[in-house]
Amino acid sequence: MEYLHVTSFDDFRAQEIYKSYTETFPPDERRNENQFRQLFSKQKVKVLTVLHELENIGYLICWQMTDFIFLEHFEIFSEFRSKKYGQTIISDLFKDYTHIVLETEPAAFSPEAKRRISFYEKTGFGVIDEHYVQPCYEDGKNSLDLWLMANWKPEKTDWIKEEIYDVAYC
Repeated sequence: MEYLHVTSFDDFRAQEIYKSYTETFPPDERRNENQFRQLFSKQKVKVLTVLHELENIGYLICWQMTDFIFLEHFEIFSEFRSKKYGQTIISDLFKDYTHIVLETEPAAFSPEAKRRISFYEKTGFGVIDEHYVQPCYEDGKNSLDLWLMANWKPEKTDWIKEEIYDVAYC
């Protein structure tokens, strides 16, 4: 796998990412186009396209926090799913980052949410907070009751939530 930092919304890879992002994530779980464009000017965020044999197979949107990486969005494009690429990507992330946090829908939300949590647990994540609220991305969108998962067990999660809110959602 190869991970390329996409630095501009004008890059064809960013266009491909945004198209899939809007098709995959419901409106309450994503940024609008203007907000997505702004990601490319923020120092703490990286939009990474994932290449396998020179083909774009997915992407990561990662925020560099003080003591952890916040994986805001992670997607394998639909035509490349069920090929174990996700496991490889998570394994690669673990080599570079000892502390990774991500949001997920609660297991009771849907069978897909339950499968997603199972995938993350198999790859080394565990639920660290079942009372996390993802702030709404903009007026007219809803905040979401989600779970936080991480690849380590912090004693408390308040500081994690605070930094996510202050950096990724402000």
